[in-house]
Amino acid sequence: MSRPVSNVGLGMALLSAATFGTSGSFAASLIKAGWTPGAAVTARVVIAALVLTVPAVHQLRSRPLTSSSARTILVYGLIAVAGAQLCYFNAVSHLSVALSLLLEYSGILLVIAWGRVRHGHRLGRLTALGGATALGGLVLVLDLAGSHHLDVAGVLWGLGAAVGLATYFVLTAESDVSVPPLVVAWGGLAVAAVVLPLAAAAGALPVHATRSDVTLLHRHVSWIVPVLGMSVVAAAVAFLTGIVAVRLLGARLASFVGLAEVLFAVLFAWLLLDQRLDATQLAGGALVIAGIALVRIEEMRTPSVDVLPTPPELVPTHSTSTASGALVDSRG
Repeated sequence: MSRPVSNVGLGMALLSAATFGTSGSFAASLIKAGWTPGAAVTARVVIAALVLTVPAVHQLRSRPLTSSSARTILVYGLIAVAGAQLCYFNAVSHLSVALSLLLEYSGILLVIAWGRVRHGHRLGRLTALGGATALGGLVLVLDLAGSHHLDVAGVLWGLGAAVGLATYFVLTAESDVSVPPLVVAWGGLAVAAVVLPLAAAAGALPVHATRSDVTLLHRHVSWIVPVLGMSVVAAAVAFLTGIVAVRLLGARLASFVGLAEVLFAVLFAWLLLDQRLDATQLAGGALVIAGIALVRIEEMRTPSVDVLPTPPELVPTHSTSTASGALVDSRG
């Protein structure tokens, strides 16, 4: 993996984390106005799938899916998009948002384990130290030192969300690189756009929405603003850039950089919802960044074996150089 491609992948991963990180603030404004989390996430994936439909179909005309690629996208949509979000929101109904997020992001450990079993990739010292540092920082950012209710069912749902998150990184890294990232993103969202309404109809995902105005940046705005923000920015753009990043960086490094999503979520909660940060959260954020940096250093020394060959269209030319309460949505 050349350095220019690696740097592009790192930039894409950070952009994906940042756009995913906006979802919590947008969703929190809707939930405060009377929306259920299930209604917010269903609207998010349905609209995002619609937004990507035209360009995705255009690409499919020149590059039809093989049966193997279609099956991969189906699994991706079922587990990494719809399944992860169903599990996450059920976890939130039993546990605090902070604990639910921590359980979901434990999926990074599953990514490392998969790399060891699948590729025989040993865990280096810097990666181990970086992982421990980043997870420790995440505990501080999410204020897990406070009082949190523990429920066995919630823990199981949270671990299910972790499987979904790990599937997102692993399946993306090992998918057919001939399938454009746009098609993969659209396919996964389209599958989720079918599954989540069915889950809602079956009663597994409570859905209720209102047309009341919401508050963002100290202003009353239409509910359409956060819905479009979640759908276009936090879903369509976030999934697309995330898929590109995983293909360039590999599942392990991309999953660690994905921890930055929590930091961006806290930052956007401060900017959009005026939720203040304390010194402990800032220190935790610094630890998360330090942990990611350690993993990145080891990746530069020993390129990860789970990075697939880079498609020609992704190779740059020489001219291309919470507050935890707001974290109510996840990449799923």
